[in-house]
Amino acid sequence: MSIKIIGLGAGDINQLPLGIYRYLLNTKKEIYSRTNEHPVIKELMDEDVQFSSFDNYYTEQEEFVDVYASIADKLIEKAKKNDIIYVVPGHPLVAEQTVQTLLNQTDISVEIKGGKSFLDDLFTTLKIDPIDGFQLVDGTKFSRDTLNYHQHIIFAQVYDTYIASEVKLALLEDLDPEYEVVIVKSVGSENEEIRRVPLYKLDHQLELDNLMSVYVPPTTEHLRHTFTDLKQTIATLRGPNGCEWDKKQTHSSLRKYLLEESYELIQAINNQDDENIIEELGDVLLQVMLHSQIGADEGYFTIDDVIKRVNDKMIRRHPHVFDETVVNSVEEINANWEAIKAKEVGRKKEKSILDNILTSLPALQQTSEIINKVKRNGFDWTDISDLWDKLDEELSEFKEAINNQDKKEMELEFGDVLFVMSDLANHYKIVPELALMRVNDKFTSRFKAVEEGAESLDKEVLDLTDAEKELFWEKAKEKE
Repeated sequence: MSIKIIGLGAGDINQLPLGIYRYLLNTKKEIYSRTNEHPVIKELMDEDVQFSSFDNYYTEQEEFVDVYASIADKLIEKAKKNDIIYVVPGHPLVAEQTVQTLLNQTDISVEIKGGKSFLDDLFTTLKIDPIDGFQLVDGTKFSRDTLNYHQHIIFAQVYDTYIASEVKLALLEDLDPEYEVVIVKSVGSENEEIRRVPLYKLDHQLELDNLMSVYVPPTTEHLRHTFTDLKQTIATLRGPNGCEWDKKQTHSSLRKYLLEESYELIQAINNQDDENIIEELGDVLLQVMLHSQIGADEGYFTIDDVIKRVNDKMIRRHPHVFDETVVNSVEEINANWEAIKAKEVGRKKEKSILDNILTSLPALQQTSEIINKVKRNGFDWTDISDLWDKLDEELSEFKEAINNQDKKEMELEFGDVLFVMSDLANHYKIVPELALMRVNDKFTSRFKAVEEGAESLDKEVLDLTDAEKELFWEKAKEKE
């Protein structure tokens, strides 16, 4: 048993090869059509050729992928009993998911005959040369990330207003609402219709048409929001005709800027300032791009290597997401992370679990890293009350060192107090570095209010009485 798949071409019956026309007129086999909404089928039906259509499948199921799968299943079921014919618009191998599904199965033999793709007529009508680069995109299933706006883009299978709306919304993420696109219907036939509209009107007053395509001409504009454009900007800055400052930078010279931008981002996050978060995230990304371009210029690595490395790592360290590992808690996720991290090829063998703690971290953050590492390895207080007792002990020792006027001991004991406080913060899921930053911001805000209060009295802060200082301080607290 077999399925003979016949393409009906993109236009009317005048484009149908004579041999295919005669075959369809004279065949005794049952003929199935993906859709009867095609001029060739309508004309053949006038000549008493009978078609069993799958048009109803489109209304019975919500997803196109389910429609195509159901059609293929039904055709295979029928072909197991008798040889059948399956007709599709255009060429069977252009934008026909049901055909691909049938070709991928092995139960029934499949033969493909005839069919002229709509692309030839489309290129002619629009006067475009595909050698410039073009994408043929299924309007019912595509990813915006794969679109290349510097090439010709043709959306096929834009059957109705809903699909046109989905295409429009995706394109509006990248293109101006006034950007001109072309709606093409029944290309190459006597009913051919070409309509040029601004992008925002793509889905306005659009009627159902199985022979409709949408053409998006290449843009000559820079798409400043795209990663590709950013990559080119950084390459230009460090190129022969670029900026002398950017060309002079090295990994070492940029270190301080990465630190500054990271802390400015944290400040924006603390302030819950979305606009500034966007700005500072961009500055951090700029540092990543500059370092990557330096790597590329020196022939060691590129941004693609950076992206691949982190992408591979995230997938590898999340087997509960990208594989079949089952986890029941965040603690199990963290344990898996550390176990996978320890096994990774190329990692330095640690004599101690603390060997890889970065000494370049701020001291308070370094303390948090140490505490987290040892706790994950079972080195922890049995009861939180013991830790509070330890804090009392360290405070007493600090006071004793002060009484003894022992500077070195004072410093050491104060460090012990900070270490225990960091341990307490860890227990209560507090990040000490962020907590101290918030307090710094709070104190700064209140002190500035005191300065403003002093100015209102034509005084300096030094000249304020204790009562005045307290008054302005408390007013600042009330406004928080």
